[in-house]
Amino acid sequence: MADRDEILAFAAELLELDAYPDYGPMGMQVAGAHEVERIACGVSASLELFDQAAKAGAQLVLVHHGLLWDRDSRVIDGALRRRLKALLDSDITLAAYHLALDAHPEIGNNALLARELGVEPADRFGRIGFGGPLAEPVRAEEFAVRVREAIGGEPLLFAHGPERVQRAAIVSGGAGSYLADAAREGYDLFLTGEAEEPSLHTAQELGIHFVAGGHYATETLGIQALARTLGEQFDLAWEFIDLPNPV
Repeated sequence: MADRDEILAFAAELLELDAYPDYGPMGMQVAGAHEVERIACGVSASLELFDQAAKAGAQLVLVHHGLLWDRDSRVIDGALRRRLKALLDSDITLAAYHLALDAHPEIGNNALLARELGVEPADRFGRIGFGGPLAEPVRAEEFAVRVREAIGGEPLLFAHGPERVQRAAIVSGGAGSYLADAAREGYDLFLTGEAEEPSLHTAQELGIHFVAGGHYATETLGIQALARTLGEQFDLAWEFIDLPNPV
């Protein structure tokens, strides 16, 4: 058993949370039990996630996409009320880690994804992403197979770059707008979660490969690594609740 606030303070320091202004409050979003025996983690806050976390006996839920965003209304409607009720009835604390978790050089989504795909995360790209050389150059189609094998799903590939991919840039989630930046910085391939409508023609005209591996799928690694790190630090059980999303 460990103190909730000590766990959250450790996570904030580990991720340098204050260094990454975000689109809503990060760290604790809903307060629950002070004592934690079990951590559950998932990509996005949802009623299904909270129900499964309660059944698993978790006192702390970690997510990449939280409940509270600056863009949203402050009205607690029916959907938000049901989500909050699920947390409050089970005395569960909800904590969210978004851009800081994307950016972390060891347990962040982008660094982990790069290493899974044989890309050395040597250079910062787009503030929260990474870019670098492949250990061995491959065709874009082979790289897309690596993506599928690493995170599941069928990636979208616009193959308009060089015959062999030597350098790749990665920003997980909804970062299709970084495609032109990747081309300008001399990368052969850019990987993100979702395409934008202009992505096809941008890739064609700038001569770069574009891969969209899924917003959800590209952001499963970091939250698991964070939960694992906290579990090891505080001697707590943890589990990842996988709720696959085709987007």
